[in-house]
Order: sequence, then C-alpha cells, then structure tokens
Amino acid sequence: MSEVAHSQRGGESLIDSGERRSELEQMRPLPRISIQAFCESDDLLEVMNSLADDRRMARVHFRTASGNIETASNMFASSPTPNLIILENRAPAAQLMDQLGDLAEVCDPTTKVVIVGHDNDVHLYRDLIRQGISEYILAPVSLTDMINVVSTIFVDPESEPLGRTIAFVGAKGGVGSSTIAHNCAWGISNLFSTEVILADMDLAFGTANINFDQDPPQGIAEAVYSPERLDDVFLDRLLAKCASHLSMLAAPSMLDRTYDFSTSTFEPLLEVVQRSAPLTVLDVPHQWTDWTQSVMKEVDDVIITATPDLANLRNTKNLLDTLIKLRPNDKTPRIILNQVGMPKRPEISLDDFCEPLEIEPTAIIPFDALLFGTASNSGRMIAETDAKAPTAETFSQLAHILTGRAEVKSKKKSGLSNLRSLLRRS
Repeated sequence: MSEVAHSQRGGESLIDSGERRSELEQMRPLPRISIQAFCESDDLLEVMNSLADDRRMARVHFRTASGNIETASNMFASSPTPNLIILENRAPAAQLMDQLGDLAEVCDPTTKVVIVGHDNDVHLYRDLIRQGISEYILAPVSLTDMINVVSTIFVDPESEPLGRTIAFVGAKGGVGSSTIAHNCAWGISNLFSTEVILADMDLAFGTANINFDQDPPQGIAEAVYSPERLDDVFLDRLLAKCASHLSMLAAPSMLDRTYDFSTSTFEPLLEVVQRSAPLTVLDVPHQWTDWTQSVMKEVDDVIITATPDLANLRNTKNLLDTLIKLRPNDKTPRIILNQVGMPKRPEISLDDFCEPLEIEPTAIIPFDALLFGTASNSGRMIAETDAKAPTAETFSQLAHILTGRAEVKSKKKSGLSNLRSLLRRS
C-alpha cells in the first residue's frame, strides 16, 4: 500500500536530540482543555505520561488509561466525554471502523479524536479523515509529535506569537539575583530595541523600583489581587516605564499585609504578559513555595544565581535536580556565579563548584562593591554607571545569550579559562 507520508513522523518515545528539544521549546502552551488517552502499548503509555508532565500541558486536564477503543466506548457510555480522545489501535481497518461507530454513539459531537495506529495505509488515513477523525498518526510517536497534533487542533494558527519568559532566582538570599535580572532586562531592551516587561515578584521586599529610581503608584499587587480585571489594557495601566523599551511591574515593597499565594495565583498574569511583550523577565524571590515552583515550571528559561560557597553549592544542586525533573523536556537551567573574588572570603574553586553540578556557568561576575554600590544608590544599571567596565560587557554577552543571539562555548575547560581571564582583567 502507499505510504502515509503525512502521518509518518518517525518519533522516539523520549526527547533525545537538540533539534527535537528546540522544536518543543517553540511550541505554545495548550489552552484549558480535557484530554483522555487510551493506550494499548507500554511505549505509547510512556509517551502519554511524559506528555502529562510537560509544562506546555499545565492548563490541560489530562488522564491516561490502558485500553483500546472498546474500553473508551464503555467508559463514555456513563460519563461525559473530554475535548480530545487519543486512541491507540491495532485492530484491522474494518473492525476499527465498527468500533469508531460505537464510540460515536456515546461521544459528544464536539469531541475531537486522534488515533495512533500501526497500519501504514494511506487509504485508511483518508477514510478516517472523511469519518471526522482529527488526525491519524503512525506509531511510534514522540512527545513532540503529540504536542504538535494537539496544538494543530486547539491552538489558533492566526493568533499572535507568545513572548518568552525568563525567571531569575537566587540559590540563596543576598546573592544578587535581582540585580542581575534587572541589568539583563535593561540590557536586552536597550541593545536590541525589544519590548521587555520586568515583573518584580517579591511583593514584600522587591527592589526593582529602587534600582530603577521609580515610585509607581500601582504595580504587580494590583494585577495579582484583581485577576478578574486583568487584560492587556489593565496591564498597560499598571506598567511603569523604565527606559525606551523596558516597562516594570513594581512590587509594593510594603508589609501592610502578608503575601501567601496559591499555586495558580500568577497564572493569569503570565498569560497576559506573554501576549503583551516579546520578552518578560521575572524576578522570583528566594523562596520554595507552591507558587514559586509553579512559576519556574511554566517559564521558558530559568536562571539560577549563586555565589561560590558551600551553602550555595548545595542549594544550586537541589534546585537543578528538582527543576530538571519538573521540566524534563526543556533546556537545563543556566547558572550565573556572582560576587566571585570577594576579598578575605574563603571560596570554593570554580572547578570544585561546577563538578558536582555537571554544568558550567553561563557567566561569572566578579565582586565589585564600588561599581554595584554606585549603580544601586543612583538608581542606574551597570552599563549606565560605567559602560567600559568588564562587568558591563558581561551583561551585554548575557543579553545575547538569553535572547539566542549567542551561545556559551560547550567545552568546560576553555569556558572556565576564558572566564578566569575576565576575572584577571577586572
């Protein structure tokens, strides 16, 4: 029989190549829908379980079960059908059509159906499409295949592309994560004339307003506590202009109330900012709560800032291990080593810090109390304070890396050697 080229994707059950990972990273989060998958093979069940854990599925109510089309028909005879049913089929074509007829009798007319089949037959594919099946995919399928198919069905191709989100978090309090987040946001907006939103998520002790010498009357608190009002227009009213292409959602930095948030508190805000700007930088406080974990699971990139001591090494290792499990199909979080070379402070060497992490830092920023203190006290960024400082060049390189305009060298030794040279020049 003729080959079903449209559905022959040749996927693996796990993401194992940079090309597939890159393709996955470009996909939009799926809307709030319900999906039920029925799997006959362990391979597809493994892919479905990986799909359920993917951050792009955060808003999806997803269930998997071992079974076939007959199992689905029996289940939905007495329960409502979801928005999408994914069915694995090994039955002959004639039997498949009969079983789909039985399923149609118990399904809601708006329910979509995707079939994962093992019969590479273009005539079968055409018959299924004529019967109203949304897609027929030839096994084996990968996680990327499944998200592609669901996105094709439920995501409007005419919708505006979503902006990227980058979360900055400190491995320990006082390591300078907020300062680095603010300088990176300013650098990206300034260097590339790209609209950037900086959201200060530390509502009690946020410093973005101080670092940018701003005192806006409204900010992120109004967005968080009025989710029913939150849309593009309301967000625009809350943003404070920091530079030509940089806007800020400032934290109130007051203790007139406690800030105990639920897991989904910041979901409406993330949805709106992604529609409003090509890039949003999230300044996440050094906390481990339901909501911080949820935010870091959903963003496109996570940047961990640490200083070279034992507590930071332990915390960085814990954060890396946890985030890799939470984000199995995304790139590993980046590490920035800050305040390196502080006089009279014992430090862990770069090699000893990086070895247990099995990752090299994206950047190393030397300790410079005068430069950072002057910038902070004057409400200016590092590049505004001293454009010729090596640290200003480091932030420029970070802006290129975080926007995909440059990459860190992959060889650890040469990378650390270059960074040590930077430290010596400073």
